[in-house]
Amino acid sequence: MRAVTTLSVVVLASAGIGHAVITGLDENIGRIDPFKDMKDRPEAGHGMNVLLVGTDGRDRITEQERHRFRLGGAPCHCTDTIMIVHLSADGNRATVVSLPRDSYAEVPTRTAHPGRRHETHPIRLNAAYAEGGPNLTVRTVEHMTRLKIDHYLEVDFVSFMKTVDVLGGVRVCTPQPLKDPYTGLNLSPGTHVLNGGQALQYVRSRHVDGASDLGRMQRQQKFLAALIDRATSSGLLLNPLRFREVARAALGSVRADPGFGTDQLLDLGRVMRNFSPRSSEFTTVPIGQMTYEVKGLGSTVKWDDAKARELFTSLRDDRPLAPSRPPRKKGPAAVEVEVDPRQIQVQVENGTATEGLGKRLDDGLAATGFRTTHRPASAAGPAAQRTVVVYDPRWDRSAKSLAAALPGSQLRPAPGQGPTLKVIAGTDFKEVRPVRTPPPPPAPGAAPAVVTGDEVVCP
Repeated sequence: MRAVTTLSVVVLASAGIGHAVITGLDENIGRIDPFKDMKDRPEAGHGMNVLLVGTDGRDRITEQERHRFRLGGAPCHCTDTIMIVHLSADGNRATVVSLPRDSYAEVPTRTAHPGRRHETHPIRLNAAYAEGGPNLTVRTVEHMTRLKIDHYLEVDFVSFMKTVDVLGGVRVCTPQPLKDPYTGLNLSPGTHVLNGGQALQYVRSRHVDGASDLGRMQRQQKFLAALIDRATSSGLLLNPLRFREVARAALGSVRADPGFGTDQLLDLGRVMRNFSPRSSEFTTVPIGQMTYEVKGLGSTVKWDDAKARELFTSLRDDRPLAPSRPPRKKGPAAVEVEVDPRQIQVQVENGTATEGLGKRLDDGLAATGFRTTHRPASAAGPAAQRTVVVYDPRWDRSAKSLAAALPGSQLRPAPGQGPTLKVIAGTDFKEVRPVRTPPPPPAPGAAPAVVTGDEVVCP
């Protein structure tokens, strides 16, 4: 979850800012050699593979921050988040694959010290860090994916929070309340600009729905897309002083392999100058069993070996995962809502003297998926100035989803009305905004969803 910070440094380099501005930034990076004494590694493919890991680091946060953002307890000295970021050889695409921290893994045979040999044995993937540090983590990931890791980047709480704050916050959207008593996250439906501490709560939360880690990984991916959008669309990249400020914050508590430094930042910047949220795609490794019991370990997450092999072969061959699609037509972006519009019944009434307004509203709602009657009627009473959604309180979630498609509309409860919602078009009606529900977490055995950054950032 903190690993998204490091990718922001890559994005910030996309301005092509000169060597003079970048020089010295890599002095802030802690160095670790995760590739030491590694043999029999996978063959290199095309493009670049970066292993991003998020570690704890709560021992470096102030007592006040620990209390405010629910960071009590001892540091775990493990990897809470593991992502593979594949940067295409042409610099036009970044693919982010999340690896569940509880993934069933078998660490490869290794010799830790002269004469001390460790045989292959099963563990949870995030435990590889505690057992053998970055070196064993890289070995295990390469063993499981057959992908050669080119660079290793490790980020903790402190760097994550500072980077978000220096950026001025990151905007996220949610169609439903997000509340997690463990992290303290408490977001109402709508759009929010999160500061560093709130962002940390957002990407750490696992108890806001029944999806647990899979839902958390989806939120981490959405946040990363929003972070890229913030960095590339704000003009920040064109300001050398702001760039240096953000890069210093991001790199302040990062550890990386010795090969990742000033020249690599510049190289990445040159090829990623035109990077945007649509240039990024996100997915999760295919899951075969969510509760795979292992003696001595308990419940683990078992990958779907065949589908995972296909996924990592695509990365090795530098192929995009998301299907190609034409550029999005100009117009408002779809808003995420809690209830699928295809499940919402709607009767439209024209509350104005404008002929045909009811039909235009009915057609607009039907086009975005709502189950309209296709028979708009005339509303009784005086002309309505404001568009109103009349609903039975038992269908309040549906009403909020419908109202999201009608910016500025007013919600009016009507107990006993039943499941069909009524929209009374007022003189303020302009257009219907498209809405959509977020993709569900992939079911075991199903192909994982692949989304591009522009599909998950706020409209």
